[in-house]
Amino acid sequence: MPHVLLIEDDASVRDGMELVLRRHGYDVDTAATGEQALALLDGPGGARVELAVLDLMLPGMDGFEVCRRIRARTSTLPVIMLTARGDDHDIVTGLEAGADDYVVKPVTAPVLEARIRAALRRAEPSGPVRGAEADLAGLVIDRTGLTVTKHGLPIALPPTELRLLLELSASPGRVFSREQLLASVWDHTFLGDSRLVDAAVGRLRAKLEDVPAKPRYVQTVRGFGYRFGPL
Repeated sequence: MPHVLLIEDDASVRDGMELVLRRHGYDVDTAATGEQALALLDGPGGARVELAVLDLMLPGMDGFEVCRRIRARTSTLPVIMLTARGDDHDIVTGLEAGADDYVVKPVTAPVLEARIRAALRRAEPSGPVRGAEADLAGLVIDRTGLTVTKHGLPIALPPTELRLLLELSASPGRVFSREQLLASVWDHTFLGDSRLVDAAVGRLRAKLEDVPAKPRYVQTVRGFGYRFGPL
Protein backbone atom coordinates (compact mmCIF):
# COMPACT_ATOMS: atom_id res chain seq x y z
CA MET A 1 0.00 0.00 0.00
CA PRO A 2 1.79 3.20 -1.14
CA HIS A 3 2.29 5.75 1.63
CA VAL A 4 1.49 9.37 0.70
CA LEU A 5 2.12 12.56 2.69
CA LEU A 6 -0.56 15.17 1.93
CA ILE A 7 0.43 18.74 2.85
CA GLU A 8 -2.59 21.04 2.62
CA ASP A 9 -3.73 23.79 4.99
CA ASP A 10 -7.41 23.89 3.96
CA ALA A 11 -9.08 21.33 6.21
CA SER A 12 -12.01 20.62 3.89
CA VAL A 13 -9.74 20.11 0.87
CA ARG A 14 -7.32 18.03 2.92
CA ASP A 15 -10.06 15.79 4.31
CA GLY A 16 -11.62 15.32 0.89
CA MET A 17 -8.32 14.43 -0.77
CA GLU A 18 -7.38 12.09 2.06
CA LEU A 19 -10.69 10.26 1.68
CA VAL A 20 -10.20 9.92 -2.07
CA LEU A 21 -6.66 8.60 -1.68
CA ARG A 22 -7.65 6.09 1.00
CA ARG A 23 -10.47 4.84 -1.21
CA HIS A 24 -7.89 4.22 -3.92
CA GLY A 25 -5.79 2.15 -1.55
CA TYR A 26 -3.20 4.64 -0.33
CA ASP A 27 -1.98 4.98 3.23
CA VAL A 28 -2.07 8.70 4.00
CA ASP A 29 -0.40 11.02 6.51
CA THR A 30 -1.49 14.64 6.53
CA ALA A 31 0.06 17.94 7.56
CA ALA A 32 -1.50 21.41 7.66
CA THR A 33 1.79 23.32 7.46
CA GLY A 34 5.21 22.90 5.95
CA GLU A 35 6.76 22.79 9.39
CA GLN A 36 4.53 19.87 10.38
CA ALA A 37 5.37 18.04 7.16
CA LEU A 38 9.13 18.41 7.61
CA ALA A 39 8.89 17.28 11.24
CA LEU A 40 6.99 14.20 10.10
CA LEU A 41 9.57 13.42 7.41
CA ASP A 42 12.38 13.80 9.96
CA GLY A 43 10.57 11.59 12.48
CA PRO A 44 10.48 7.79 12.76
CA GLY A 45 7.58 7.52 10.31
CA GLY A 46 9.23 9.60 7.63
CA ALA A 47 10.99 6.66 6.03
CA ARG A 48 7.62 5.15 5.11
CA VAL A 49 6.56 8.11 2.97
CA GLU A 50 6.83 7.25 -0.73
CA LEU A 51 5.39 10.44 -2.24
CA ALA A 52 4.42 13.96 -1.14
CA VAL A 53 1.46 15.97 -2.43
CA LEU A 54 2.33 19.56 -1.56
CA ASP A 55 0.14 22.67 -1.68
CA LEU A 56 2.10 25.77 -2.64
CA MET A 57 0.01 28.28 -0.66
CA LEU A 58 0.75 27.31 2.94
CA PRO A 59 0.77 29.51 6.05
CA GLY A 60 4.21 30.28 7.40
CA MET A 61 6.74 28.39 5.30
CA ASP A 62 5.36 28.29 1.78
CA GLY A 63 5.34 25.26 -0.49
CA PHE A 64 8.31 26.44 -2.54
CA GLU A 65 10.55 26.45 0.53
CA VAL A 66 9.10 23.15 1.75
CA CYS A 67 9.94 21.58 -1.60
CA ARG A 68 13.50 22.93 -1.50
CA ARG A 69 13.95 21.54 2.02
CA ILE A 70 12.57 18.15 1.02
CA ARG A 71 15.04 18.06 -1.86
CA ALA A 72 17.87 18.99 0.52
CA ARG A 73 16.90 15.96 2.63
CA THR A 74 16.34 13.45 -0.17
CA SER A 75 16.64 13.28 -3.93
CA THR A 76 14.37 10.26 -4.25
CA LEU A 77 11.00 11.32 -2.81
CA PRO A 78 8.56 12.26 -5.62
CA VAL A 79 6.80 15.59 -5.03
CA ILE A 80 3.57 16.61 -6.75
CA MET A 81 2.67 20.22 -6.08
CA LEU A 82 -0.84 21.62 -5.87
CA THR A 83 -1.56 25.14 -7.00
CA ALA A 84 -4.87 26.95 -6.77
CA ARG A 85 -3.98 29.01 -9.83
CA GLY A 86 -2.59 28.09 -13.20
CA ASP A 87 -0.09 30.89 -12.65
CA ASP A 88 2.96 30.39 -14.85
CA HIS A 89 5.34 31.94 -12.33
CA ASP A 90 4.14 29.72 -9.48
CA ILE A 91 4.33 26.61 -11.63
CA VAL A 92 7.82 27.33 -12.96
CA THR A 93 9.12 28.32 -9.51
CA GLY A 94 7.69 25.13 -8.00
CA LEU A 95 9.25 22.95 -10.68
CA GLU A 96 12.58 24.71 -10.29
CA ALA A 97 12.39 24.05 -6.55
CA GLY A 98 12.40 20.34 -7.34
CA ALA A 99 8.78 19.26 -7.81
CA ASP A 100 8.29 16.37 -10.22
CA ASP A 101 4.81 17.27 -11.39
CA TYR A 102 1.91 19.59 -10.59
CA VAL A 103 -1.88 19.73 -10.66
CA VAL A 104 -4.13 22.78 -10.53
CA LYS A 105 -6.91 22.84 -7.92
CA PRO A 106 -9.69 21.96 -7.97
CA VAL A 107 -8.43 18.60 -9.19
CA THR A 108 -10.60 15.60 -9.93
CA ALA A 109 -9.92 12.30 -8.19
CA PRO A 110 -9.00 10.42 -11.42
CA VAL A 111 -6.46 13.08 -12.44
CA LEU A 112 -4.80 13.21 -9.03
CA GLU A 113 -4.66 9.44 -8.72
CA ALA A 114 -3.24 9.09 -12.24
CA ARG A 115 -0.50 11.64 -11.51
CA ILE A 116 0.38 9.85 -8.27
CA ARG A 117 0.56 6.46 -9.97
CA ALA A 118 2.79 7.88 -12.70
CA ALA A 119 5.11 9.52 -10.15
CA LEU A 120 5.38 6.29 -8.16
CA ARG A 121 6.23 4.36 -11.33
CA ARG A 122 9.01 6.83 -12.10
CA ALA A 123 10.40 6.24 -8.61
CA GLU A 124 10.59 2.48 -9.13
CA PRO A 125 14.11 1.07 -9.65
CA SER A 126 13.65 0.48 -13.34
CA GLY A 127 13.93 2.38 -16.56
CA PRO A 128 15.29 2.27 -20.07
CA VAL A 129 18.41 0.07 -20.01
CA ARG A 130 20.35 -0.01 -23.25
CA GLY A 131 23.98 -0.72 -22.51
CA ALA A 132 25.11 -1.42 -18.96
CA GLU A 133 27.40 1.56 -18.53
CA ALA A 134 28.51 4.55 -20.54
CA ASP A 135 31.52 6.80 -19.92
CA LEU A 136 30.86 10.04 -21.74
CA ALA A 137 33.63 12.62 -21.30
CA GLY A 138 33.91 11.97 -17.57
CA LEU A 139 30.19 11.44 -17.00
CA VAL A 140 29.59 7.78 -16.11
CA ILE A 141 26.01 6.52 -16.32
CA ASP A 142 25.50 3.07 -14.83
CA ARG A 143 22.23 1.99 -16.42
CA THR A 144 22.03 -1.20 -14.37
CA GLY A 145 22.89 0.20 -10.95
CA LEU A 146 21.08 3.47 -11.77
CA THR A 147 23.94 5.65 -10.57
CA VAL A 148 25.62 8.67 -12.12
CA THR A 149 29.12 9.96 -11.42
CA LYS A 150 31.17 12.77 -12.89
CA HIS A 151 34.95 12.56 -12.65
CA GLY A 152 34.46 9.92 -9.97
CA LEU A 153 32.10 11.97 -7.81
CA PRO A 154 28.50 10.73 -7.35
CA ILE A 155 25.63 12.90 -8.57
CA ALA A 156 22.33 12.42 -6.72
CA LEU A 157 19.38 12.69 -9.10
CA PRO A 158 15.67 12.48 -8.24
CA PRO A 159 13.80 9.73 -10.12
CA THR A 160 12.39 12.05 -12.79
CA GLU A 161 15.75 13.61 -13.62
CA LEU A 162 17.44 10.19 -13.66
CA ARG A 163 14.85 8.78 -16.04
CA LEU A 164 15.21 11.85 -18.27
CA LEU A 165 18.98 11.36 -18.40
CA LEU A 166 18.60 7.64 -19.12
CA GLU A 167 16.17 8.32 -21.93
CA LEU A 168 18.29 11.00 -23.60
CA SER A 169 21.64 9.25 -23.17
CA ALA A 170 20.35 5.93 -24.52
CA SER A 171 20.38 7.48 -28.01
CA PRO A 172 23.17 10.09 -28.19
CA GLY A 173 22.56 12.60 -30.95
CA ARG A 174 18.88 11.75 -31.32
CA VAL A 175 16.55 14.72 -30.92
CA PHE A 176 13.57 14.13 -28.62
CA SER A 177 10.57 16.42 -28.73
CA ARG A 178 9.06 17.60 -25.46
CA GLU A 179 5.95 15.55 -26.23
CA GLN A 180 8.04 12.38 -26.64
CA LEU A 181 9.79 13.01 -23.33
CA LEU A 182 6.51 13.71 -21.53
CA ALA A 183 5.20 10.35 -22.73
CA SER A 184 8.32 8.30 -22.03
CA VAL A 185 9.56 9.91 -18.80
CA TRP A 186 6.44 11.37 -17.17
CA ASP A 187 4.05 8.75 -18.55
CA HIS A 188 1.73 11.53 -19.71
CA THR A 189 -0.26 9.99 -22.54
CA PHE A 190 -2.53 13.05 -22.66
CA LEU A 191 -1.63 16.56 -23.80
CA GLY A 192 1.01 17.45 -21.25
CA ASP A 193 2.85 20.56 -20.19
CA SER A 194 6.26 21.18 -21.74
CA ARG A 195 7.27 23.20 -18.67
CA LEU A 196 7.77 19.88 -16.85
CA VAL A 197 10.43 18.93 -19.37
CA ASP A 198 12.10 22.34 -19.49
CA ALA A 199 12.33 22.58 -15.69
CA ALA A 200 13.75 19.06 -15.35
CA VAL A 201 16.32 19.79 -18.06
CA GLY A 202 17.33 22.96 -16.21
CA ARG A 203 17.79 21.07 -12.92
CA LEU A 204 19.71 18.32 -14.71
CA ARG A 205 22.06 20.78 -16.37
CA ALA A 206 22.75 22.50 -13.05
CA LYS A 207 24.05 19.18 -11.72
CA LEU A 208 25.83 17.79 -14.78
CA GLU A 209 27.27 20.69 -16.71
CA ASP A 210 30.42 22.65 -15.95
CA VAL A 211 28.70 25.70 -17.45
CA PRO A 212 24.91 25.12 -17.48
CA ALA A 213 24.40 28.00 -19.93
CA LYS A 214 26.72 26.20 -22.38
CA PRO A 215 25.70 22.55 -21.99
CA ARG A 216 27.83 19.73 -23.36
CA TYR A 217 25.60 16.85 -22.32
CA VAL A 218 21.94 17.93 -22.53
CA GLN A 219 21.62 20.23 -25.49
CA THR A 220 18.71 22.22 -26.88
CA VAL A 221 17.80 21.86 -30.54
CA ARG A 222 15.83 25.04 -31.04
CA GLY A 223 12.35 24.48 -32.36
CA PHE A 224 12.55 20.70 -31.92
CA GLY A 225 13.53 19.61 -28.40
CA TYR A 226 16.56 18.13 -26.66
CA ARG A 227 19.38 15.72 -27.40
CA PHE A 228 22.27 14.15 -25.52
CA GLY A 229 25.52 15.39 -27.04
CA PRO A 230 27.44 15.53 -29.20
CA LEU A 231 29.94 16.28 -26.45
